[in-house]
Formats: sequence, C-alpha cells, structure tokens
Amino acid sequence: MTIYVPGKVTLRQTWQPMDPDAAAYITAVETADGQALEEKVKIVIDNFVLGCKADGIWSAIKASCILAGARTLDGALVPLVGTAPTNYNFVSGDYDRETGLVGDGSTKYLDSNYVQAAGQQNNCHLSYWQSTNSSTSANMIGTFNTSDFRLLTGGGVSGNQNGRRAGLCQAGVDVIANSGTWTGLNGASRSAAASYTYRGSGTNYVQTVSSTALSTGSSFVFTVNASGPGTPDINSFNGRLAFYSIGESLDLTLLDARVTDLINAIGVAIP
Repeated sequence: MTIYVPGKVTLRQTWQPMDPDAAAYITAVETADGQALEEKVKIVIDNFVLGCKADGIWSAIKASCILAGARTLDGALVPLVGTAPTNYNFVSGDYDRETGLVGDGSTKYLDSNYVQAAGQQNNCHLSYWQSTNSSTSANMIGTFNTSDFRLLTGGGVSGNQNGRRAGLCQAGVDVIANSGTWTGLNGASRSAAASYTYRGSGTNYVQTVSSTALSTGSSFVFTVNASGPGTPDINSFNGRLAFYSIGESLDLTLLDARVTDLINAIGVAIP
C-alpha cells in the first residue's frame, strides 16, 4: 500500500480504508446502490477526502453530495457531508456515473436541507461542479427569499445574462464576467463583511460588496429556494452537475483542484 502524501495522487490498486469519513461514505453509497463500487472508484473518493483534510478545507464543508461515481441515483444522493438532500422529480435516467445529474430547467431539483446559521453571514460558501452548460439563464444553487445567497449562470442568453452572477449574503446579485461557458467548479466564498470571492474557469474574482442578513430557508440545488420547501424559482438549471457543497468560507482554489481531480479521476476509474 502506498503511503498518502498530501497534495499528491496516491497510486493504489486495492482499496484499503485510509480515512474513516471516506470509508463511512463509501459504505453508505454501496448500501444504497445494493452492490460494491469498483476498487478504483473507492480509492478516488478516499483520496479526495484525505486531500481536502490535508488542505484544511474539509471542516468548512457542511452539506455536500458527489453526484457521480455511485452506481445508482440513490447512491449519488447519499451525502458526503451533512443531511441527505430531498429529491424532487429526478429519476434514474437523469443520472450518469461520469458526468452527474441532469436537470430539466423546470421541475427537477434538490433541497439540500441545509440552512446557514445566523452567525455565518460573513463565513459561508456555495459551490458546484458543472459538467455541461444550461441552455437558458438559470439559478444554480442557494436561496433568495430575504436576501441573496445564490449562484447563477447565464446560459445562452444575451447581454449580462450571458455571464456568471452571484449574491452571497447580500442585497441583489453581481455580474461576475460576461462569459456563458464555465464548466468545472464554480463557487463563492465570503470571509469578510466587505467582500467575497467568486471562482470560475480557474480564476478568482473579488467582489467588493457589503454583506446583509442571511436568507432563511435551506439552499436548493439546480435552482434556488424562493420561499420555502416545494417552492423553487422558475429559472432552473437544465445542464449536468457532478458535485455541490455548502458551508463555511474556504479556499476556492484548493476546492477547485480537489473537486476537478475527483471528477476527472472518477471518469478514468469507471470501466
């Protein structure tokens, strides 16, 4: 067995549990799937958790699903961290082990069942890993019923709608950049009252905007929570997502590297 070195890929051919959180997650996924995962897929997941802990970002992740790798949709909805999401209308045909879960732009979304604590106004993050783009402007993740705690994509709509937008514990949203094709990790993290950082296409964008009180209600994925359970915003995402995370502020550059390695490695590990 190769010794794990932080920041490096661990080359193991046979899975031997190295991290208890990863082992518990893998066991839960296999139970939901009704069969074992491939050895290489388990190694990839183990390495991801170990890597996040080595980077110091694991404890900031409070709600997360790897929407890839599992053999079934049930397995993909097992939480990596936190409470299991509530599935609204996704079916097994929407799930692909390598590229994730595809939305329909209308009725299909997840309720993360995670509500930001009052003390997290200046200590929060949202992220998702996007495999394919939406064909229309869409809310991606979060909630905005009292103030904005959400990430948006522009899809193929013209003008400012053709970019990435975010509102992280603030009034209104910001246009981050006028580009409609940002696959990979997109995320925002706030650790101060005066500004937050958005990351997309491998670039960090610092947004100078003051924070406001947190939105109430749990964050949705593939759309945003408009006013409570069962009330998603109409502008929902119809592309594919392979990962999401919600929680406290963290280093988005480190998260991007880990999640990108995770999704790429899953694609290689699956026969």
